[in-house]
Amino acid sequence: MRLYWEVFRHGYRRWATYRAATAAGVFTNTVFGFLRAYVLVAVFAASATIGGYDRSDALTYVFLGQGMIMAVYMWSWWEIALAIRSGDIVTDLSRPFDYQAYWLAQDLGRACYHAVFRGIPPFVVGAIVFDLRMPESPLTWVLFAASVVMAVCVSFGVRFLVNLAAFWLLDYRGVGAIATACGTFLSGFVVPVAFFPGWLAVIAHALPFRGMIQVPIDVFLEKESGGALFVMLAVQVGWAAALFAAGRLVLRAARRRVVVQGG
Repeated sequence: MRLYWEVFRHGYRRWATYRAATAAGVFTNTVFGFLRAYVLVAVFAASATIGGYDRSDALTYVFLGQGMIMAVYMWSWWEIALAIRSGDIVTDLSRPFDYQAYWLAQDLGRACYHAVFRGIPPFVVGAIVFDLRMPESPLTWVLFAASVVMAVCVSFGVRFLVNLAAFWLLDYRGVGAIATACGTFLSGFVVPVAFFPGWLAVIAHALPFRGMIQVPIDVFLEKESGGALFVMLAVQVGWAAALFAAGRLVLRAARRRVVVQGG
């Protein structure tokens, strides 16, 4: 465990060096948060509630989503795929550690940095300008933090599988673009899943993407309680575990495809 703790710390420190990029990212996420927020202000001027969300819920949803962009990191992560194409994957797989656990630990370190330094500032600015909704129960903050961690694990599970596709595909970018589009829309990042028409909401609930954005925000907004809340979080944990297991199986199959010159 000491190894993976050090990898976690390395993932945190690696992104902490890019302070100018962090500041630029906070500015960009905040600006786009305001753009999305004012669209919803116009929408809710015509209707008091939509899909169980009122104006304050929707604005809170926007700024939480903007703050979670880099923590969850749904887009443009191709480090493993690039290592497969370059052949560096051979060296990585020969090292004495669990390859999947190594990348998960590093990703959690990265997510921790982004959650604090790129996640909190946009939300604070949004809370200063708009009337955002805060949890009524202290326990909600704990459950929200745990759900965000699971959201990162779900996102990592999807990204890990997409990257491993490079073992079989000449160009991984096609399947990557499809996964990115599905993750962006079906996670509830663009609009809450509660706004979807019935048939599309059924699809979104049947896939793991909802666990990346929608579930943590619904926990924060206290949209579910009691048994329903437990079920929602259990499904998120289940998807994280299932994707991790699928990643191990695909990685095991991919190892049999690796050919090392002279060995």
